Amino acid sequence: MDLAKYTALFLEEATEHLSEMGRCLLVLEKAPDDGDAIDEVFRFAHGIKGMAASLEMDSITELSHALEDLMDQYRASGRVDPVVGVPLLFQGLDGLERMVAVVRETGAAPPLDEALTALIQEAVGTGEPPKKV
Repeated sequence: MDLAKYTALFLEEATEHLSEMGRCLLVLEKAPDDGDAIDEVFRFAHGIKGMAASLEMDSITELSHALEDLMDQYRASGRVDPVVGVPLLFQGLDGLERMVAVVRETGAAPPLDEALTALIQEAVGTGEPPKKV
């Protein structure tokens, strides 16, 4: 298997997904109940998770999975908490962008941002956004 070829494809697709995720988060900032934007952020997180998992980039898989779980909650409720949830999603986006940048620079999986991942998982575990971002 030509890992470099698949890594390049991952970088291309992840960059596109992250850009679109950012666009959707801007929509959610103004309209936290925009169901299409919520669904799209979920799908982009899911896509990144799958691509990263296939390349055994466990740290990216774990963070994107946490974001996917959070978005699944928001899908169920029909809205994103604009005060805490939207900023948390932007933090998740920034974290993924940093991780993808590491892959671009080194070709290797980045370390997990444990604090950010835990914060998102906490929001998922309680069923509510965390009290502090």
